[in-house]
Amino acid sequence: MKTRLLLLATVLWALPGMAQAWWNDDWAYRKPLTVDTTASGADIKADLTDFPVLVRLHTGNFGYFLDLLSGGADLRFVAADDKTPLKYHIEKFDAVNEMALVWVKLPKLTGAAKTQNFYMYYSNPKAVAADDAASVYDVDQALVYPFGEPAGGVKDSTAYANNATQNGTDPNAASLIGGGVHFNGKGDISVAASPSLRIVPDHGWTFSTWVKIDAAQKDAYLLHMADGERSLVIGIDGSAAYARVRDAGTVIETPRKAELSLGAWHQLTVSVAAGRLVLYLDGNEAASAAGVIGEIGGVITLGGAPAETHRLVADVDEVEIAKVARSPEWIKASARVQGMASTVLAYGEDARRTDSGGASTSYFITILHNVTLDGWVIILLLTAMALLSWVIMLVKGVSLGMTRQANDGFLEHFKKFGLDDAEALNHAQQQARKQEHAARSWIAKLTDKIVRSMRRDEALGATPLYNVYQVGMQELRQRMGNTVGAQAVGLKPQSITAIRTTLDAVQIRETQKLNNQMVLLTIAISGGPFLGLLGTVVGVMITFAAIAASGDVNVTAIAPGIAAALVATVAGLGVAIPALFGYNYFATRIKDIVADMHVFVDEFVSKMAEQHGSAGQGG
Repeated sequence: MKTRLLLLATVLWALPGMAQAWWNDDWAYRKPLTVDTTASGADIKADLTDFPVLVRLHTGNFGYFLDLLSGGADLRFVAADDKTPLKYHIEKFDAVNEMALVWVKLPKLTGAAKTQNFYMYYSNPKAVAADDAASVYDVDQALVYPFGEPAGGVKDSTAYANNATQNGTDPNAASLIGGGVHFNGKGDISVAASPSLRIVPDHGWTFSTWVKIDAAQKDAYLLHMADGERSLVIGIDGSAAYARVRDAGTVIETPRKAELSLGAWHQLTVSVAAGRLVLYLDGNEAASAAGVIGEIGGVITLGGAPAETHRLVADVDEVEIAKVARSPEWIKASARVQGMASTVLAYGEDARRTDSGGASTSYFITILHNVTLDGWVIILLLTAMALLSWVIMLVKGVSLGMTRQANDGFLEHFKKFGLDDAEALNHAQQQARKQEHAARSWIAKLTDKIVRSMRRDEALGATPLYNVYQVGMQELRQRMGNTVGAQAVGLKPQSITAIRTTLDAVQIRETQKLNNQMVLLTIAISGGPFLGLLGTVVGVMITFAAIAASGDVNVTAIAPGIAAALVATVAGLGVAIPALFGYNYFATRIKDIVADMHVFVDEFVSKMAEQHGSAGQGG
């Protein structure tokens, strides 16, 4: 019993380390992807094998496009065991607009489960492209037209190479899944007859495509395949889809219950199996018909009939034909995985490889990696603004501290010497400042130089009270000559008023010096949040545009991009909040120093009037 408990404890202890395994150390990052087959996701109850899922990457869920190699050559996909590489195909990779569409083949898709199915690895400068479109699809998939070519021919992505022999459509770059085609009512797509495309009743047959109509159709064909007297038609009459099989005068046709909403994308799927013709709309069975269905082959025409009739006017994307009857669960999963409002695939947080080979995940680092280029521009501007405001607060704090200390020392000297011995007061003041300067560290001396350069005042020991005192004594000497301290010559009231006016002017200039650079703090306080808000709004706009382009509309797709966009607002608040506290603190300190100057001016004038006022003044 003890041995079993010990073994269990050892396994539990090792589990975190096992979960942190790393497929290949040459890749620096990975992102876990989870397929949800529960009712909130694909709503699949049965297991599916060799199922291709569509991975939609955009700024909302991935922020490393500019760090990847050209065309996404360093992308790799690995199974949940973190050992088995998965087959994949990159249908579209646009690093400039930060969007990618990748098909990944999952060996097994477990039904009614929400489990981590695979990893996406990236960031390896030595990697070479390894995607392979043909290997993504199983042997039963006979044709896949993703319409990824900008113009010209239509190529099959499967190993059967059932490429179109004629293409009379217009390319549609902004389709449901990457590129698509537009049937303009004049042209069609022809596919040569092929054994892989024939309908064999014993095996079944499945056709699916995404279609969007903007107006009602007049019995237009999505697909027409004829083999002598036998034919299969999948069409749209009005806004209702239908499927019809003809065999030597016998007609099997589904009721026209599959109504298409105008201007919206719908997946239409037709399955032929065991004498039953079934029409699915968006993964759900919409109509069916029973009867004997023989083997059908021949040329396939998409968007019309060979006789240039029944032309279709619609947008079409992702045409697929399988030479077996896909199960209802497969068809539903396909619609859920490929649709724009897909909630099947959840994108986890990016993890970085550590020196020990494990994964290290930081939500904050992940958010930063999802910040777009415009967001980084705003953040860099805010960083520069923050550094400037912090330097100003540092210098201003040292400056005001030095000023306060120097003012206190000067007041002591002034109380001791008063107006009678100006030379002794000046000498004591200079000596005190020299001693204080010599006792400072090199950091304090450097800060002192910065303070003086900002204040444009190089005089050692220059403080607001001392400057006021010097100007007052200079004015007093000019009016009393060399008889300062004597009581023989008195000052007229007009002279005292003139001296006070001069001292008030000096006080205002000293106040301006104290408030120097404070305006930059106010700019940081008011401008920082607005710059951050601008970055957030632009980031949200880009995120929604990328999501709309990629067609991945769900919370897990939106959340990372919105979180990254909010980083700009956080940066703006990070600039404004310290600047706000600093501004209020320094404004209070400056207010105290200005109040000291007011008191000193009043004291200086009072002493001057008492000692040197004329007899007529009462002195």
